[in-house]
Amino acid sequence: MECSPFRRRPVVRVVLLLFGALLSVGVLSAQEQDAAARHREVLRRILNEGLMHPEAFDMLAELTARAGHRLSGSPGAATAVELAARMMRAKGLQRVRLENVMVPRWERGPVERASILMHDGRPRRLAICALGGSIATPPGGITAEVVEVRSFDELKQLGTSTRGKIIFFNRPMDPTLLNTFEAYGRAVNQRSRGAVEAARAGGVAALVRSMTLALDDVPHTGGMGYADDLPKLPGAAVSTRGANLLSELLKKRKHVRLNLELSCNTYPDAPSHNVLGEITGTERPDEVIVVGGHLDNWDKGQGAHDDGAGCVQAIEALNLLRKAGVRPRRTIRAVLFMNEENGLRGGKAYAADEARRGERHVAMIESDRGGFVPRGVTTDSDTSVLGKLLRWQPLFESFGAGRLAAGPSGVDISPMVAKGVPGFGLDVETHRYFDYHHSDNDTLDKVNPRELELGAIVEALLCYLISEEGL
Repeated sequence: MECSPFRRRPVVRVVLLLFGALLSVGVLSAQEQDAAARHREVLRRILNEGLMHPEAFDMLAELTARAGHRLSGSPGAATAVELAARMMRAKGLQRVRLENVMVPRWERGPVERASILMHDGRPRRLAICALGGSIATPPGGITAEVVEVRSFDELKQLGTSTRGKIIFFNRPMDPTLLNTFEAYGRAVNQRSRGAVEAARAGGVAALVRSMTLALDDVPHTGGMGYADDLPKLPGAAVSTRGANLLSELLKKRKHVRLNLELSCNTYPDAPSHNVLGEITGTERPDEVIVVGGHLDNWDKGQGAHDDGAGCVQAIEALNLLRKAGVRPRRTIRAVLFMNEENGLRGGKAYAADEARRGERHVAMIESDRGGFVPRGVTTDSDTSVLGKLLRWQPLFESFGAGRLAAGPSGVDISPMVAKGVPGFGLDVETHRYFDYHHSDNDTLDKVNPRELELGAIVEALLCYLISEEGL
């Protein structure tokens, strides 16, 4: 089929209507007009390289195929570190290096079973998985009655009736909230603190509805914690269909008994690494812009969206700048952090490293919301930083990523943001993110190569602009 003349052109056309309007009425000074023209030309080259010669997806395919499960302290995590360093070198990044970090090591083990004990004597299996950090049950599991609650307050109001019971936390993510991260945030405390509150109520285990809006039989794991002054209870997530089934049975029958068996283990901390590579600044090399993601993932699926996507986007952002011929004024550094999922050790180690004393970090950028189509950038910095970001909005708007607003930046970069460094997060369409998050659904086939590459383009542009103009 013959293509239109526009589609045959090798150059991606960038239309910056707002910039044109500003220029036509003389709002920008001559110096600002020159800078705007340079920025448009750099964006044109970045878009050409990214859309005509994308490399992010190929890196993600290799990472997910060769490393797979990358939970901190695991063989997969060690393989991912080696792969990431090799990828950085292959893309021409400078000063590629590993920085040491001790990380927790937890394994779920081979046994994960939950069965409702039906009146006819036949067990009814539920799809479950251990929550990250859970202890094991005794061999043969725990068998007890189930009590369903939707909040910690409701659990407290039940008083002593919860003693010796399996506490079933069944508060769904709110489907009416357009921001799925907000829905997640309002529900996730039952996963992170469920075992603590169940122990406080005298329970024997915690069973938590999976943190997803999808209705399926795929359970979603995630981190949980314990309190030093309370017994440690096993914790597991049940699929949304399983949660609905159990809830319906509890409405029909006064007593429902469940057997839960897990074979988890926690081992001594293990050595691992953050992976770093950069483009050294030509004028202010000691001023550093970090762009990154977390290299670890839960031992479910392949961690393609969470957060393999963010890792390859960070490498690709620097690769795009290099291929576009950009020589940044300030140093731009890709950092792939280890152990975001169950400890944040990588982010904390980066912030505490003595090597940082000779540097001034001017921005921290993170992609950890999946490799979906980018819509813009959020910042949790002050209004002056947001104001600077908004001055660049026409550039981002020109390819659909102009949603620049106040909002969260990222977990890995939070220790540096807490020190006063401006933080930014890649903002993407997230309606499908929690269909995959922390589950066996998070696989490479769920990632669109073009959407993934566009996210790297947004990060490359942001890094370039901050490098050129500062904040």
